[in-house]
Amino acid sequence: MPAPAPPLPQAATKTYAVSGDLRGPTSLRGYDPELPFATESANRSPVELAPGQDKDDPEGRILNFKNVTEPQPLRGTRGGTIASNHDVELEKLHPDSFAPPTTDHGAVKQAEWPLGLSHVKLGLDRAGWSRQQNINVLPVATEMAGVNMRLEAGGYRELHWHTAGEWALMLNGSARIQAMNVDGQTFIDDVTKGDVWFFPSGVPHSIQGLENGTEFLLVFDDGEFSEDSTFLVSETFALNPKEVLTKNFQLPEKAFDDIPEGELFIFPGTQAPEDIEKQNVTGPAGIIPNKDSYSYHWSLQKPITAPGGTVKILDSNTFPIAENFAAALVTIKPGAIREIHWHPDSDEWSYFLSGTARLTIYAAQGNARTFDFRTGDVGYIPKSQTHYIENTGTEDVVVLEVLQAKRFTDFSVGQWLALTPPQVVQDTLHLSDESISQLSKDKPFIVDGPIPE
Repeated sequence: MPAPAPPLPQAATKTYAVSGDLRGPTSLRGYDPELPFATESANRSPVELAPGQDKDDPEGRILNFKNVTEPQPLRGTRGGTIASNHDVELEKLHPDSFAPPTTDHGAVKQAEWPLGLSHVKLGLDRAGWSRQQNINVLPVATEMAGVNMRLEAGGYRELHWHTAGEWALMLNGSARIQAMNVDGQTFIDDVTKGDVWFFPSGVPHSIQGLENGTEFLLVFDDGEFSEDSTFLVSETFALNPKEVLTKNFQLPEKAFDDIPEGELFIFPGTQAPEDIEKQNVTGPAGIIPNKDSYSYHWSLQKPITAPGGTVKILDSNTFPIAENFAAALVTIKPGAIREIHWHPDSDEWSYFLSGTARLTIYAAQGNARTFDFRTGDVGYIPKSQTHYIENTGTEDVVVLEVLQAKRFTDFSVGQWLALTPPQVVQDTLHLSDESISQLSKDKPFIVDGPIPE
């Protein structure tokens, strides 16, 4: 019988002496004329204001804190200075929250989430990653959630399915997507930057990054969606008895000796062949017909030019499989504005692909709030609440607007007034006849930047 192993050495312990009582004396409670008292020094740097910050401007122009060393929450005669430590760089990025325009009023739910603050889930062997936004981080977003995902060249998002429908916009690179419907018809396609796919709830599919990898945006029709609730083929095999797998697939038990022990999620794989036909597997049911296709090459659709930018729309009219997803891809020139509007049939989930912008939400009952958006931010506006998107930077703003609707619809405030009897508009808003005559009876969608004198 072998001798017992010697005991492991005990880790050395170190004690630290703490002098004094961790809790202060009771004599420090309340007023006592014997207690020393000194006010903090009031010597502070002079207040530095951004251009226009000293005015109670009814125009509500955005403040530029770029060249201000320490911005202050002031607007004309309103507000005051900050005397404690504060996050200057964050406040510079969100001037409309830090020193809001005088038109803001009451309470509007938080409508912005930067994906840069989302927890990143890392794939295996540097094959990719994902990060998400759902109601855990943006509670107002009850109807939709978003995921940003990267797959390196050859990287897979493993075979899986969801309880939510998955609408996707390709942000970069190229990918091969594959799926099967309930009739056993198969689907495969290669998608590139600007293209879209949609997999309905329950449809099994996979995604693989091609030559240079890919990055894409996913929008799900459930605000509570989480990547961790995805159904995975790896777990399906790992969490069923091998005896059952053997009977089910009519294979010897040893065939399952090397199956993964659990979730793969994102993992590296064999590079896909350049010729997609080599992976075009079909069964007796054949392939999914074109009218039911899971992909749409939106990158090849030409946008419509508006006075202040461009727009293109995708909904069930041309992409019927995504019967309850409608989207607009909007480009807004510097200084231009996506006109004031509201959506009658759906909340809006938006994603800012580039640029800097601001947006005011009017939520009825006298409530309005202005938000500042940057590249990588998610926005969410509940149904019927008016909003606009103003380009406040020097580069184009590109924003994706997604609705849960069969058609992409919105009401233009300007067009509504133009198509209302002028006397009604004049009696209500006190606009002049000349101003009313200049309102557009056509929906401008994006209004150019320069303001007429």
